[in-house]
Amino acid sequence: MNRLGNYDVIVVGAGHAGIEAAVAAAKLGARTALFTLTLDGVANLPCNPSIGGTAKGHLVREIDALGGVMGIAADATFLQSRMLNMGKGPAVHSLRVQTDRKKYHIYMKHLLECTKNLELKQAQITAVCTRQGHVTGVETQLHAFYGAKAVVLCTGTYLGGRIFVGDASYDGGPDGVHAATQLTQSLRKLGLPLRRFKTGTPARVHRRSIDFSRLVCQKGDDSIQPFSFLTKGEMKNRVDCYIAFTNEATHDVIRANLHRSPLYGGAIEGIGPRYCPSIEDKVVRFAEKTRHQIFVEPCGEDTEEMYLQGMSSSLPEDVQNAMYRTIDGFEHLEIMRPAYAIEYDCIDPTALCPTLETKAVKGLFGAGQFNGTSGYEEAAAQGLLAGINAARAVRGQQGVVLARQESYIGTLVDDLVTKGVMDPYRMMTSRSEYRLYLRQDNADERLTPLGRAIGLVDDARWADFCARKAAKQAELTRLEQTVVRPVQANEVLAKRGEPPLQSGASAADLLRRPALHYGDVASMVGDGEAMTPFLRYCVEVELKYAGYVRRQKSQIERTRRYENMPIPEEFDYSLLTGVSLEAREKLAKIRPRNVGQASRIPGVSPADTACLAVALAKQQGAAARRQAQHNKEEI
Repeated sequence: MNRLGNYDVIVVGAGHAGIEAAVAAAKLGARTALFTLTLDGVANLPCNPSIGGTAKGHLVREIDALGGVMGIAADATFLQSRMLNMGKGPAVHSLRVQTDRKKYHIYMKHLLECTKNLELKQAQITAVCTRQGHVTGVETQLHAFYGAKAVVLCTGTYLGGRIFVGDASYDGGPDGVHAATQLTQSLRKLGLPLRRFKTGTPARVHRRSIDFSRLVCQKGDDSIQPFSFLTKGEMKNRVDCYIAFTNEATHDVIRANLHRSPLYGGAIEGIGPRYCPSIEDKVVRFAEKTRHQIFVEPCGEDTEEMYLQGMSSSLPEDVQNAMYRTIDGFEHLEIMRPAYAIEYDCIDPTALCPTLETKAVKGLFGAGQFNGTSGYEEAAAQGLLAGINAARAVRGQQGVVLARQESYIGTLVDDLVTKGVMDPYRMMTSRSEYRLYLRQDNADERLTPLGRAIGLVDDARWADFCARKAAKQAELTRLEQTVVRPVQANEVLAKRGEPPLQSGASAADLLRRPALHYGDVASMVGDGEAMTPFLRYCVEVELKYAGYVRRQKSQIERTRRYENMPIPEEFDYSLLTGVSLEAREKLAKIRPRNVGQASRIPGVSPADTACLAVALAKQQGAAARRQAQHNKEEI
């Protein structure tokens, strides 16, 4: 074996998880190497060429607030931007951009090449090497050994990847890249509990073969909010997206050919995503629906490829041709890349600590689809946390754990390591019980101070954050202290259908009225100093929802009681009395860090949690008495 180098941190896989992990580790001073099967696949978008979406936009903002890079890259390469769910409350407002697939790859590859302390390498990793339960490095297909104190696995769908199109199947990853087939065996030997998941992608089709006049045009927002808090300047949409619909003829073709689907024929064993099913699944599971939406989205400015989001499939190519051409506007569709399903290996995430380090092997971390999730944003969020903790582990520092009360990233990781997953996990706003507080607009106020303390937020970003926070607070104060007279307000109030003023009222109280927006109040009292469109939005949300947020913060404080009750790593759950056998087994397997995490383990009841808390209190009391007796004897 050739020994070719030594690093502090090695990251395996240069997808969205691997990029964030490698950049974070390198920025924290760790000598880092990032390995990828092909340099041409760095930051690949093998499924939909987009970033963000419902709840996913929250993750991107949080990544950016902590000092990650996904938001900056998405802003630099977007084609169209839309804020979703604007007809609902701000807790579920989520930014989504259509991204230029090729330019995103180029941007991220160059960013990696220019990152200090980071080396980018093309090689297939075939084994993780260990000694006495701790990572020592990795081995490549070419029998090279690279030493490392920590390794982060971000293998995506390439680990044991197998492609399915009808009755054809072969080992491989997305876009013609070969699969990583040998690494799985190495991980099994290390005692990691692996499982088989499945995902899929729709066909890519030629723009000229679509009759767009028969589709519904979906334009971007007039006023665009960027993902990154650092992005400045004007942003313009470059393309339109479109919506098409399946129909009964489409569904008839699918039903008639279900026996040719590897999903229904038994060839595919992996479990697919519950919230992003194939078109075959949709037709079977939602048989009462007469049509399903298809989002027709461009892959880039310099290509004629279009992506058909919402219509992934593993049906044979001839069936795909027939199926797609039943749709209005697709009668002459030219398929450039057929739809396919892919199976891959991943870990049971309950085998991970909240730092994303594996319990079985010290110094070995996991992130992204390797941890049983789906989605670029979920992967990047985990990669950032894993990279931070890998670098800190090398330095002998305590790992960073994000609480579910402070971030969507914390919710995501807590769900994975505490509850586990039965199918590929997707982030949704409904997964957070604190979503009124964990909005995407305040991600910087929640997380940028932490990013600064960790060392990822540089002076320029910190100065920008402080200036933005000060400007927002100054405007909130101004609106609270500014009195608006009836003569200033009543014309605007009448237009908005609001009752007129009989006497003066503060501008803040007016803005709290449901029908009024910041622009309405600004027309009465003027615009605040240094107010950007984003800050206007933030000020309005904060004033309108202040009461709800106060109640949610009170709820968070109440839950901290259990979160602040740590459980010793060596705690013997077999000695617990008054708890169910299932609870003892689950607690011993997960080994929660505190009573709050224990309370969220499926199968652990509130009564079990109370018994655990009592046992810990007794243990701590006994330890305190022993210490007091020891101190007395010494005196």
